[in-house]
Amino acid sequence: MTPRATAAYAHCELLTRRAASNFAWAFRLLPHDRRRALAAVYAFCRAADDIVDEPGAARDPAHLLARWRAELDAAFAGRPRHPIGVALADAIERFALPRTHFEAVIAGVEMDLEHDRYETWDELAEYCYRVAAAVGLICIEIFGYQNPSARQYAVHLGLAFQLTNILRDVGEDGCRGRIYLPRADLRRFDCAEEDLLAGHMTEAFRQVMAFECARAGEHYGRARFLLAEEDRQSLAPAEAMRLIYEQLLRRIMFRRYDVFGPKVRLTRPEKAGLAVAAWVRPHLRFLYRLAG
Repeated sequence: MTPRATAAYAHCELLTRRAASNFAWAFRLLPHDRRRALAAVYAFCRAADDIVDEPGAARDPAHLLARWRAELDAAFAGRPRHPIGVALADAIERFALPRTHFEAVIAGVEMDLEHDRYETWDELAEYCYRVAAAVGLICIEIFGYQNPSARQYAVHLGLAFQLTNILRDVGEDGCRGRIYLPRADLRRFDCAEEDLLAGHMTEAFRQVMAFECARAGEHYGRARFLLAEEDRQSLAPAEAMRLIYEQLLRRIMFRRYDVFGPKVRLTRPEKAGLAVAAWVRPHLRFLYRLAG
C-alpha cells in the first residue's frame, strides 16, 4: 500500500472514531484491512450526508454534492483527489465494491435536498433504500458472504435501520421543518403535522409511532429470517448493528414514543455488550452443534 493510501485510511478512521456512531461498533473486531475499508465507506457516506444535515456549512449543497459525485467518479477511475476518495479507491479495488450502490447513496442525499415530506411508505422506502440499504449492500461485500440471501438481508436491515433513525429523530427533524413519517400514515391516525412540528405528544402521534415501530420490527424480523447459517460468522458485524438498532427501537417504545425530549441513546457499555454478543453467538452455535 502506498504512503498516500495509508494516510488516507488514517484520515477516514479518525473521522469514524470522532463520529462515535453505531456503525463504528459493528466492525471493531474485524481484521484491519476490512475495518479500514469500512471506515472509507463510512467517511464517504458521512461526507455526503453532512451536506444536508449541516446546511449552515453548505451555501450551495447541490454543488457540494456534485463535487462528491465527481470524487466518486475519480475513485472508480483510479484518479481520486480527496483523502476520502483515495481510501475509497483502494477499498473499491480490494473488495470489488459495486458502483451502483454508491450512486444510490448520492441519489438518496439528492432526495433530501429536494424533499422535506414523503407522501407514502413506498416513497419513504425508496429513500431508506438509497441512504441505508445501499450502504448495507456495500458493507456485506467487505464482510463477505456465501448465500445470495445476504443481499436481501442487507436490504431489510437497511430499511429497518433508517426507519429507526427517523423515529428517533422526529423531534430534531421537526425543528428543521422536516417530516419523514409518511403523510398517508399521519392522515390515517388523524395526526396533524402542526402538532408534530410543535413537539406535541398527542395520542394520534403515539398511534402513528406505534404503527411505524411495528413496520420497523417487521423488517428486522425479515432480516433475521434471511440470515443464512453459513453467513452468521462473516455477517456478525451486521448482526451487531441489528442488535444495537433493535434495542434503540425498543427504547423508543419503552418511552411511549416520546422522541421530543432527550435523544434516545444507548450507552457505550450497552453498545459494546451487544456488539460482543453478536460476535460470540456464531461461535457458541458452532460449539453447540459439536456438542450435539
